[in-house]
Amino acid sequence: MNDHTLILENVGKHISLSEEEKDYFVSLLYAKDFQRKEYLQREGSNSNHFTFITQGCVKSYLLDKRGEERILTIAPVDWWVVDYMSFVFEKPGNLFIQAIADTSTLVLTKEKRQDLLRKVPQFEQYFRVLTERAFAVSQQRITDILSLTAAERFEKFCIQYPSLTGTLSQQQIASFIGVTPAFLSRMLKSKRK
Repeated sequence: MNDHTLILENVGKHISLSEEEKDYFVSLLYAKDFQRKEYLQREGSNSNHFTFITQGCVKSYLLDKRGEERILTIAPVDWWVVDYMSFVFEKPGNLFIQAIADTSTLVLTKEKRQDLLRKVPQFEQYFRVLTERAFAVSQQRITDILSLTAAERFEKFCIQYPSLTGTLSQQQIASFIGVTPAFLSRMLKSKRK
């Protein structure tokens, strides 16, 4: 499956496009590869593009006051990633976006996105759906952190991201579910007994 097939399938789940509109959309994208641990974006930079993951996986995170990494999102294949606050308000972002594994992406710049929305208005609906889903996922993450135990958050992570449990380090999983790596390690050891 080529990169454009995957992204067109993603778009096709939400809107219908003519072949001409598909070709136009694809013409606005450019491919960019990232090696494991390479940054797509650093804290303090402006986010002026949406990035679609075609291979690999990325994380977005911030550093707390102690310099500890706090993972906000994990974006596997077939997901978009963007620092929404920076993108919307056109201000320097507070997130790092980093490849967890060697990653291939398709990038849509803010300028090209505006051109797309003018020429193919159905994409307004597509990006609205993406934004609504991103908000819902963020809201659920907050709810989970406030209402579930660490063990329940870990179980939910394993169900939501079964392919990532072998890809991510224990430290990354711990950061995502909101516990220390030592706590996750103790929790996993007690589950094995």
